[in-house]
Amino acid sequence: MMKRFILVIIMMISTFGVYSFKSNAIDAKKTSYASYYHDKFNGRKTASGEIFDNAKFTAANRTLPFGTNIKVTNLNNGKEVIVKVNDRGPYHSSRSLDMSKAAFDEIGDTDHGTIPVEYEIVD
Repeated sequence: MMKRFILVIIMMISTFGVYSFKSNAIDAKKTSYASYYHDKFNGRKTASGEIFDNAKFTAANRTLPFGTNIKVTNLNNGKEVIVKVNDRGPYHSSRSLDMSKAAFDEIGDTDHGTIPVEYEIVD
C-alpha cells in the first residue's frame, strides 16, 4: 500500500514538473540573430510543403511547429513583424531565424545580412 502511494506521488510530481517546464519554454522570449532568404529560393518547396514566396511574411526555425506565428522584434530599432513558421533552418549556429525578404525588410535593412532579434510565440 505504501509503495503504491509513493508511486502516485512521484507520478504527480513528474507530471507537474513536465507541465511547468513546457509552459515556460514555449512562452519565453528568445534572443538571437535573423537573416533572410536569397531570391533563388522563390518558388521552391519549404519543409512544410508550402511554396516559398519572398513577398510573404514567413520564417524558418529549427524547432517551432509549422504554422506557429511569432512576433519578431529588431533589437536595434524596436520595429516588429509577425511571421508564420513554414520551413526548417537556419543551419547556422549563430542564427535562429531565416525570414522572408519582405518580413526582414519590414524591420531591418536588407543591405545587412543579419540583425539581432527577440522573438516570441503569439496567438
